[in-house]
Amino acid sequence: MRPASLVEALRERTRDLHVRAERSGIIADILTGRCTRESYARLLRSLLPVYQALERQLTMCARSSAVAPIVFRELERAEAIAADLHHFPPGQEETSPAVERYVTAIIAASKGDGSRLIAHAYARYLGDLSGGQILSRLLARSLDLPPEALTFYAFPAIFDVVAFKSGYRAAIDRAGDESEDFDAVVEEGALAFELNIELSLALQADVAQSGS
Repeated sequence: MRPASLVEALRERTRDLHVRAERSGIIADILTGRCTRESYARLLRSLLPVYQALERQLTMCARSSAVAPIVFRELERAEAIAADLHHFPPGQEETSPAVERYVTAIIAASKGDGSRLIAHAYARYLGDLSGGQILSRLLARSLDLPPEALTFYAFPAIFDVVAFKSGYRAAIDRAGDESEDFDAVVEEGALAFELNIELSLALQADVAQSGS
């Protein structure tokens, strides 16, 4: 029986993938204190085009009834990531196949009524508001990073994160009610996590190869 709630359906579909994401690649390195400043900077450079694509497509599809409920400017992360990168030595933009596949998938998700973008917003923004806060504290301690280098995880326009997350989940459910294809959004959620895992593993492998 299909869950009535899109958030419930996404949570169930991605439960195992969520665990894998936490235990894989560069994210696992952060959680276990093995991440270096250079590898974290490379993670930021990898995520920047992902968020730029997501936020560009959400803006373009904001008039869709299936997308409008989930567009909140206070969630946008691209500018914060770019600002954080100023606190690290300059590096080349990460254009690995994993990053390119992630960006391509987000652009493809904007087709039709754009409702598959809901899945990418679910995976990224709710993750930033939840697990991202743990990563921020770990990075501050293990890499001795100041708050101004961790604005990726800071949401100054959100005064009550717990209440906001509850409201955002409700917004995702409303968006799901407007979606042309509920099941396609759920499967896109699985793809979003798989792409994130692929990026994280690829980055970890690249860092190991380069000795960073």
